[in-house]
Amino acid sequence: MFQGTRCAYCEADIIQSGRKHLEHFQQRDRFPQGTFDWNNLFGSCNREDTCGKFKDRCSLYDPVVLLKPDEDNPDDYFIFVSDGTITPRADLDHQHRHRAIETLRIFNLDAENGALREIRREAVRGYLETAETLHEMFQDDPASEELQLFLEEEILGTAHLPFATAIRHTLSWSL
Repeated sequence: MFQGTRCAYCEADIIQSGRKHLEHFQQRDRFPQGTFDWNNLFGSCNREDTCGKFKDRCSLYDPVVLLKPDEDNPDDYFIFVSDGTITPRADLDHQHRHRAIETLRIFNLDAENGALREIRREAVRGYLETAETLHEMFQDDPASEELQLFLEEEILGTAHLPFATAIRHTLSWSL
């Protein structure tokens, strides 16, 4: 898969979990000319309650409004919280906030009682203590280049993991 071994939408592992699905960003029945267009194809988890499978059961929506995994950076739109939730960034203008909210809704990425929220929470759990320790250390020495380098290395070391964005946001909270 060109996005590695993670779901293009939620970042869950799609190889080891055995949950994989070739996803059409724009649905085939509404956009048949995109059926074999590489720019319309993504590896997705095969969860019925989220991501591509969930999107395909949604009512009509404008795909232009949705954040596209190969074009839009989630960091520009979302804050991933250590409790597993995803919230739109507070500094978004109306148009970008609408895109963020619609993406969360159409892909069901932040369902209040959804399994995905719990899975993300579990993925970041092991990094909470590190984030809290770094936060305390940055409070004492906010200009520490050593701490900044350690944080950058820690984030780089998690970039290949499922839910890397949530982990990165948790670790970056320490700044």
